Amino acid sequence: MRPTSRPRGARTFTLFAVCLLALGTTAASCGDQPSGVSVGAVQRGAVAEIVDAPASVTARAAATLTAPAEGTLRSLPVGPGDRVRAGQIVAVIDSPPARERLAQASKALAAAKRASGGVGGVNLTGASRRTDRAAQEAFEAARAAAGRIADPATREALLKQVTVAERQYDAAARAADEAIRAVQRGVAGLSSAVGALGAAQRMQAQQAYDLAKSTVDALTLRAPIAGVVQLGGVTGGAQTSLSDLLNAAGAGGAVPGPAPAAAGGASGGAPLPGVDGAVPVGGQVGAGTAVLTIVDTRELGLLAEVDETDVLLVTPGATGTVELDAATGATYETRVRAVDVLPTQSSRGGVAYKVRLTLGPGKYPDGRAAPTPRPGMSAVAHLRVREAADAVTVPAAAVFSADGGDAVWAVRDGRATRVPVTVGVQGQDVVQILAGLGAGERVVVRGADQVRDGQSLS
Repeated sequence: MRPTSRPRGARTFTLFAVCLLALGTTAASCGDQPSGVSVGAVQRGAVAEIVDAPASVTARAAATLTAPAEGTLRSLPVGPGDRVRAGQIVAVIDSPPARERLAQASKALAAAKRASGGVGGVNLTGASRRTDRAAQEAFEAARAAAGRIADPATREALLKQVTVAERQYDAAARAADEAIRAVQRGVAGLSSAVGALGAAQRMQAQQAYDLAKSTVDALTLRAPIAGVVQLGGVTGGAQTSLSDLLNAAGAGGAVPGPAPAAAGGASGGAPLPGVDGAVPVGGQVGAGTAVLTIVDTRELGLLAEVDETDVLLVTPGATGTVELDAATGATYETRVRAVDVLPTQSSRGGVAYKVRLTLGPGKYPDGRAAPTPRPGMSAVAHLRVREAADAVTVPAAAVFSADGGDAVWAVRDGRATRVPVTVGVQGQDVVQILAGLGAGERVVVRGADQVRDGQSLS
């Protein structure tokens, strides 16, 4: 049975040899040797194995700043393309509803702090139950509002904040209940029970005030990172804060959303065709409307997608080159920083792993400097995963599969002899032979599928 050619295209990456060996070949023209068969000598040389992976350019960091409450964009002291420093004021939102909620919460907190414990005719149990019901209704409304948020990460973060606030209140409420039971058993004074109940009420009022205060403070948007300004956001979904949820719960439990777009302005949703999606000064915003995004471009990188069949070859520190669709002919330097532990579904439908790379300077073949890429640009990374110097090598076409292993046709005493070999580093044009052949031997380098054992060869 004639052996089949070794499948070279089964891998998802392209194999590339550092050095193309000039093997002397001879076309057969005597005996029964087919005309398509060529013979060459086993050589020594360097060979490299390359994994090709689709990639995209990434920024060091990015942060989208959103309106914390409904209102209007009062000022925007920065413009698109401006560089800002961390902590710099980049926008101010005017929100009368948020300031009104803060004023109401401040009055409620002051009243709770002034409340004193008169003992005559006080129904401690009834007062405690009313406080607990009010708190429970507020927490349930906030939790229900958070549950209706589409983004899983945002929803989970807000639910955790609700849980923390609820636990803090429960601790104060338990202390009040214990004090009331102690009075009822006659083992404590009425004043201590009233004090414990007042503490729970003050806790509830303090939490409401803190939430309202944080919303008002957040109306002044500051850059969380240094970078370049881009108006609008980079995601489609609006983001909501815990204070928005509790404020909405107090207004009936509706999840806050973007306000209707002002004339010539933008809302938190997708802009209409032909309309600039950026919010202008004086334009309406809703809670979660994206105002601007800051992108840190000081250090660009790459996020590559490596198939599961190849990822074990990719290790941190491996180097390679990158080609960008936007800079035809240019080559950029790269190095593997990390390989993700958990997989993701590849763009081709299989299992892949994210590989994080550095992105170095690029050059054109004539030596000109290549342009600086922008985040999100498409690329292909050629990662050098294995190398061998002064290796015994044969052309890749000389190796074929037979009996579950690799083999070549060696020319011995003028006849074809099938020789099992062990393959090492695999290049696109040549492969390393670890065992089975030595330098100087002659092998079939083309037309291996036309050769049979014992056939006469030149």
